[in-house]
Parts: sequence; structure tokens; C-alpha cells
Amino acid sequence: MIDISDMQAIQTRIAQIQRHFGITGGVPGMTFQNTLQKAINQQGTGEVHQTDASSVPLAKQPTAVQGTAEAAAPSLTADLPPANPTLSELVQTAAQKYHVDPKLLSAVAEVESGGEQSAVSPVGAIGVMQLMPDTAAALGVNPYDEQQNIEGGAKYLHEMLDTFGGDVRKAVAAYNAGPQAVREYGGVPPYSETQNYVSKVLDLYR
Repeated sequence: MIDISDMQAIQTRIAQIQRHFGITGGVPGMTFQNTLQKAINQQGTGEVHQTDASSVPLAKQPTAVQGTAEAAAPSLTADLPPANPTLSELVQTAAQKYHVDPKLLSAVAEVESGGEQSAVSPVGAIGVMQLMPDTAAALGVNPYDEQQNIEGGAKYLHEMLDTFGGDVRKAVAAYNAGPQAVREYGGVPPYSETQNYVSKVLDLYR
């Protein structure tokens, strides 16, 4: 099938074919389409040869630029993130962003909410990382958005690790009870909830 999209190019080609066969002033009883079809048929049998470098080809071929663009097209979406990233993928991304061990972040998420974004505690902690509204606001995240919730938790855990010199036990305790309580007691506060929390997180983390 011959693809002809430029009428001016068609007319130029017909004029060249007519000159080649000595056709002038039109052909009685032959329409525009018939003249073109006859020339095409003769070209198919080898009777017509292009010798003029400026001739317009009857069938368009892909240009080098088009070929390159088409070949490169798949790469336009190759680096896009998944449309619906899993909890594990969100944790990995947030952990990398805030330089936290993804295994530790995953352990905190599991103990906090079982990895459920829909989880809301009796005191109003929200989502996977159970962020309090005030804490989320201070971290600059929307706790109702799963990705932001996890990133907020990763950022806060990173801050607790920095605050306590990389001591994982104290950082995890501070995530649950707050850094002030950890400072006051010089370690995990004597609260049964916090002590159980720290034990569960560290058991998953080890």
C-alpha cells in the first residue's frame, strides 16, 4: 500500500512521470487517478526508473530521526514508579530517602498498625506509622496519604536515631513514648506499653 499525504508532492511526481513518457497537455479520456495508477503499475514492472535525486518517492520511508524517536519511545516510561506501589515498596523508598534501615522501619510499621493505612488508634494516631496529627504537621506530611504517612514515620524515626546517637532501642522507645520520656529515664521508660512495644519491634528487627 502506498502512503501519499502531500498533494503537492503527488502533483510533482505525476509531472515527472508524464515528462518521462512524453505525456503533455493531459491524456484524453484518462482521469488524474488513472494517470497516476498507470504510472505506478509501470513502475512496478520495472519500466519506470527514478534517476533524478530530487524526485519525490511514491512510498514514504521512515527517516533516521523518526526511527530514532520510535526506538527511544519505550524508555519514556521505563523509569516511572509503579502505579500502585506495595507497602514494601513504599517502606523501601522512604527508608532510602531518610537513611533508615528498611527492616527497622518495616518492623515499626508492623507493630504500630500491622501495615494498615486505615488504622486509627483510640487517641487519634493515624495510618501505617500511627502519626498523631500534630506530629504529622510538624513533619510536613499528610497522615491520611499512605506514602506521606510512611515517609513521615521514616523521617521521625531518623530524627530519634540522631537524637540518641544511633541507639536503636532508645530511638524505638522514643518513637512510642516521646524523646523526653526516654531522656528522663535514661532509656526505655518503665511503661508496660512502651516496654512491650520495644520488645516486639526489636524481635522483628533482629
